[in-house]
Amino acid sequence: MPKAYVLAELTVPDAAAYAASGYMGLAEAAVAAHGGRYLVRGGTVTSLEGGPDPAHIVILEFPSRAAAEAFHISAEYTPAKNLRQKLSIARFLVLDGYEPC
Repeated sequence: MPKAYVLAELTVPDAAAYAASGYMGLAEAAVAAHGGRYLVRGGTVTSLEGGPDPAHIVILEFPSRAAAEAFHISAEYTPAKNLRQKLSIARFLVLDGYEPC
């Protein structure tokens, strides 16, 4: 079974409010509870093609698509998701990992 990845693109209008909200700690605990880990969490984004650049990128790795989807709807992540939805504009995608034949 291939691993799965969650790619999140976020725009955060008020970075100070976002940082003070407790979202990052809540999200971190929920990711870990579902066997996930952060591969990318913020940093500089530069588009090599297309655009515009998203303000913030997060890439999470999970052991399976089921684990990634369960994380997103979980009781552990829901309080964090509610905060994030109030404080940012986001797009979350689930991607299947590549397994060579």
